[in-house]
Amino acid sequence: MPPPLLVAFAGGSRGQWHVTRCEAVVGAGLPVADRLAVIEGPVQANLADAVWVLRGVTSNERYVERAEREALVARQPPLGRPESSRAALIPIRKSAEWWELTQDKRRDIFEDRSHHIATGLAHLPAVARRLHHGRDLSEPFDFLTWFEYAPTDAAGFEELVGRLRATPEWHYVEREIDIRLER
Repeated sequence: MPPPLLVAFAGGSRGQWHVTRCEAVVGAGLPVADRLAVIEGPVQANLADAVWVLRGVTSNERYVERAEREALVARQPPLGRPESSRAALIPIRKSAEWWELTQDKRRDIFEDRSHHIATGLAHLPAVARRLHHGRDLSEPFDFLTWFEYAPTDAAGFEELVGRLRATPEWHYVEREIDIRLER
């Protein structure tokens, strides 16, 4: 397991990614930004011109069992592939009701009833992803999921997102933003 990595996603006028869409799926949206900078590690860049900054940290996988983790590791492609000129940043905040559930109840909803991991595995290796946790950092979103994919895999990515939003797990989402990007 690699060490935790602090990541800042800064929306503004600078960054390697062009924002093509930024929509509130549920709850409040974010201010308009033209570009997105993804800054890994301690933030040393001046972010004063950013209209918003979302931070998260990579961490241990909380709901994954050993066999699922092995399957994910075997099929998960790395980020930064040259053909992956499309990306999505999807920040999510879950309800207090979700966080009041025990770990085993959340696992039951996450995988046994919603099939979150199985759904994701069906779209590997076309879609690369990395999950960032913001809740323990007192950030406005519990999770920031970063996805990268090739333009030819855009329809598959839309299917993935649609399937996840149609699950029992998604009923616990109280805020979600869908940010689409091109490099």
